[in-house]
Amino acid sequence: MRAGDSPLLPVRLFIELLAKNSCILEAVVLCSYLETGAIDLRERSVIELGAGTGLLGIVATLLGAHVTITDRASALEFLESNIQDNLPSEHHPRAVVKELTWGRNLENFSPGKFDFILGADIIYLEETFVDLLETLEYLCSEHTTILLSCRIRYERDQNFLKMLKGHFSVHEVHYDTSKDVHIFKAQRSFHKEDL
Repeated sequence: MRAGDSPLLPVRLFIELLAKNSCILEAVVLCSYLETGAIDLRERSVIELGAGTGLLGIVATLLGAHVTITDRASALEFLESNIQDNLPSEHHPRAVVKELTWGRNLENFSPGKFDFILGADIIYLEETFVDLLETLEYLCSEHTTILLSCRIRYERDQNFLKMLKGHFSVHEVHYDTSKDVHIFKAQRSFHKEDL
């Protein structure tokens, strides 16, 4: 690859084709944010929660990360297929697909192993909020950064952000006005009694 060439050209075309599909807008916005270089993922350990199509995990892998791409068991076959079909073969060793249902079998993952936790459009089912928060707490170390992209459509979305702020320091780092998608950055917050 020549200097200045973007490794994401095929993915960018893929994103443009899928951008009309509203269920992946959040992934598209977070992928674009990562591509700007705002976060350096090279040689970093990343886990994607609720991967769906795997687009976000594919982009993180192309940006140099070692990525664990997760979803529920029912989504894994589709997810594996997308990874095989859309990630160049030389990058396959850097991407692993694993089952993760939030709040369950967390011991299958090393706590604090990941530098980044990524999630796109995973804040929408109120009945999963407690399990999602438990999963985030389990996976995070004091050095882990969480990046969540979402649309704030309902009061329940705000409620999850309030829950998240009870356990993490949360800041909005990007807002895409054309797609109405927010990106939030969260990190462990320490209280004086934790020191």
